Amino acid sequence: MIDWLGTHWTEVLGFVTGLVCVALATRRNVWNYPVGLANNAVFLVLFVSTGLYATAGLQVVFGALAIHGWVRWVRGEEADADYVARTPRRQVPGLVLVGLALCGALAWILATFTDSTVALADAATTAGSLVAQYLLNRKRIETWFVWIAVDIGFIVLAAATGLWITAALYVVFTVLCVYGWRSWLAVERRAARVQGERGTRAEPAPHG
Repeated sequence: MIDWLGTHWTEVLGFVTGLVCVALATRRNVWNYPVGLANNAVFLVLFVSTGLYATAGLQVVFGALAIHGWVRWVRGEEADADYVARTPRRQVPGLVLVGLALCGALAWILATFTDSTVALADAATTAGSLVAQYLLNRKRIETWFVWIAVDIGFIVLAAATGLWITAALYVVFTVLCVYGWRSWLAVERRAARVQGERGTRAEPAPHG
């Protein structure tokens, strides 16, 4: 048992920190960011050792994005614990194009300069994760849809490279993302209901 933990300690630690991070994010708790930074450090070590270079590099970028999101959730409009928002429709095509461009560029880099045997899948999950993190930093409800797609991709990718603990972690992530979506949607509906009630009270009574 001790030897097993010695071999897979990074997966176990990544499992625990990742689980706590996502659980906090579903609750709109700003502490998801420092826990996420610890998770990034653990996964950086893990993914380099298994040849998932784009996913490993993603942890460095995630670290920078986590600091950015941390600041926004403390000082920006996202600091309101009950704040959630929809992604403006005009931004969707741009986000899709950015995701596709990142995927293509990363796939080419991995196929050309590394020995990765899963270049396209690695690149796709990496690009999707960056888009999802961008949306999370702004508390956009659609972040959960993107995370669900990314997590399903990571389940397949981790299983293909023999990281069964990590694959199991992403199954749990997927379930948490569904919960996060439902939770944030409930917050949005509650805020709309309160706003509607305030508007009704503010309307002047009709003159008889």
